[in-house]
Amino acid sequence: MSDLAKKDVKRLKLFAGRSHPQLAAEMATLLGTVVVPTRFVTYANSEIYIRYEESVRGCDAFILQAHTEPVNEWLMEHLIMIDALRRASARRITVVTPFYPYARQDKKHSGREPISARLVADMFAAAGADRIMSVDLHAAQIQGFFSGPVDHLHGLPILARYVREKYDLSNLVVVSPDAGRVREADMWSDRLGCPLAIIHKRRDPNVANTVAVHEVVGDVVGKTCLLVDDMIDTGGTICLAAEALKVKGADRVIGAATHPVLSGPAADRLNRSAFEEVIVLNTLPIKAKIEKLTVLSVAPLIAGAIQAVFNDGSVAALLNDQ
Repeated sequence: MSDLAKKDVKRLKLFAGRSHPQLAAEMATLLGTVVVPTRFVTYANSEIYIRYEESVRGCDAFILQAHTEPVNEWLMEHLIMIDALRRASARRITVVTPFYPYARQDKKHSGREPISARLVADMFAAAGADRIMSVDLHAAQIQGFFSGPVDHLHGLPILARYVREKYDLSNLVVVSPDAGRVREADMWSDRLGCPLAIIHKRRDPNVANTVAVHEVVGDVVGKTCLLVDDMIDTGGTICLAAEALKVKGADRVIGAATHPVLSGPAADRLNRSAFEEVIVLNTLPIKAKIEKLTVLSVAPLIAGAIQAVFNDGSVAALLNDQ
């Protein structure tokens, strides 16, 4: 290895919080590096302390944190890690957050509400982040909440490749679980060359995580239906949608989502659901036992984007090649 190459290897440093060590280890292997040794302490009063065990001066730092439950604790740890790097003279700091925290609070629906997704971006900036990298933002406008560069990666190609290899596309229908995800379902339809159907539903505005499915728009009789969404939280929406498709005559129902949030009753709902298979990425750690769940790795995508950013290459070109 040349002296210049050795210098470059030393400059790229991968850091990781405590929320998703498996993903961090996989990314480190793909990048040909190791996660920087870091001392973490959670004090008796729940305050967090961190210290990097090696010099980070002048490095190109990429800090991975999966914002799973408890979200606020991992978010605070992420901010403290950024601050420590800034004060230790890192050259550039990139926040790597596969699942952007508070992404669903991207706008005000009524008076006296926060826009928490913007607040998170402001906190990252205030802590010292120069760049943000995330996968499948819940709303594309979140990219505009941060004044620096935002690399918005997409999990669709990874998920679609799996579906293409396993299922007969000639009998497949892509289904949006609600009107709000039609654009995403349309991209799936274009990618797989399959027709599109939509489930019309209405939420109860007074009860959180409660939906009522009304009707299916499109031909699903005798078809293999692929329900697509950006995340599965409590599983209420997507499981009711799967049930509605079976009632309307669908032969098989499979699901695909980028982020397995899997809160509360999600595992039980998915295990009892009409789904034959649910495909997700490992943007978040999965603790629940769900027999129908297939987990694909997002590590190659993120590692490739990190390498492109580090080498001042094109992240867009990377996404177009998927």
